[in-house]
Amino acid sequence: MNVVIIGGGQAGLQVADTLRTEGYDGTIDVIAEEPGLPYQRPPLSKDYLAPGKEAAPLPLRGASFFPDKNVTLHAGVKATGIDRAERKVQTTEGSLHYDHLVFATGARNRMLNCTGASLPGIQGLKTLTDAEALHAALRTARNIVIIGAGFIGLEFAAAALAHGCNVTVLEFAPRPMGRALTPAMSEWFAAAHRSQGVNLRLGEGIDRFEPGAGGRVGAAISTTGASYPADLVLVGIGVQPNDTLAADSGIETSNGIVVDETLRTSDPAVLAIGDCASFPSAHAQGRLRLESVQNATDQARHAARTILGAERPYTALPWFWSTQGPYKLQMAGIPRPDDDILVLGDQGTAKFSVLCFRDGILAAVESVNSAADHMAARKLLSAESTITRAQAESEGFTLKAAASRPVMPVSA
Repeated sequence: MNVVIIGGGQAGLQVADTLRTEGYDGTIDVIAEEPGLPYQRPPLSKDYLAPGKEAAPLPLRGASFFPDKNVTLHAGVKATGIDRAERKVQTTEGSLHYDHLVFATGARNRMLNCTGASLPGIQGLKTLTDAEALHAALRTARNIVIIGAGFIGLEFAAAALAHGCNVTVLEFAPRPMGRALTPAMSEWFAAAHRSQGVNLRLGEGIDRFEPGAGGRVGAAISTTGASYPADLVLVGIGVQPNDTLAADSGIETSNGIVVDETLRTSDPAVLAIGDCASFPSAHAQGRLRLESVQNATDQARHAARTILGAERPYTALPWFWSTQGPYKLQMAGIPRPDDDILVLGDQGTAKFSVLCFRDGILAAVESVNSAADHMAARKLLSAESTITRAQAESEGFTLKAAASRPVMPVSA
């Protein structure tokens, strides 16, 4: 049996690793468009950009992994077409036959479409090349404008402040990280970043860029007409799933490659995982596409087991993290804007959690600088606990204590 994996990121390599760990002895080919050893992406917007450090990529697996596990890595190779009738993947170096094909193609940055968006000094952050360019630019940049107050934008804002830069963030939405956080947590982070020195402009998008010295970007003009000096601009306005190759082969797509509860696509011989996959989520009570290392890794393990014959639904609890200067944000579950919330801890000391209740039951937890709360929340939510708001409001309640007791599942 031949398994071909398109994508050399976290998801793709984890499929290969799990297949071998669980006894698969057929061939495995990993097609990775970037040259060199596959590397970890989360540090690119965090530790990699910190001042005083020599940035170096962290490999996802050591070079010995591939010969030791008998996995063929096609680095610097692009998949260009799929023949599902013949079960072949066409690449820039030839074709590969598959019995099972896994799309782990990830996502690409959304691009700005405004006057001046192609000026030198304006870039995104997705790849090692992007991070290296930003790391070098931070040594001399003084005025930085960030378009988008999502995770990447605010992580980069914190890094730029640490380099001594003046930082302006333009966000057209009314709150930062609005798609991911409760309004209460968004508002807290808005105030926290402003207290650190970020000029966070909410409800204010980008209209155009104007050139400065040498033809590089010199200023960002917002939708209010305000002008902000900029010798470096980071664009962080979200991503789009890399699903074109799947769509061109006739596989169903809709904001990603559509998969069922076992992570199979509309073609049973083809699976999709990670940032590129739209899957039915019990935790979101609907179809979802998640951009997180946890989801990529857990779906990869599940897909490998599906290939090996398991027919179980994917139900792993989503969890996320983001490090923004002195603030470590961790989330378990999928918060909703209309959740009933309860704050545990002291927001003034930047160590607290927001508990989200849905239909009277704990459904998600957002934590700031509170790793113990986060780990307890993951345990409780994975066990489908029936923690109610009344319980959480009782004297002496802590998530850690609740997680240490036997949990009655919802289904019981």
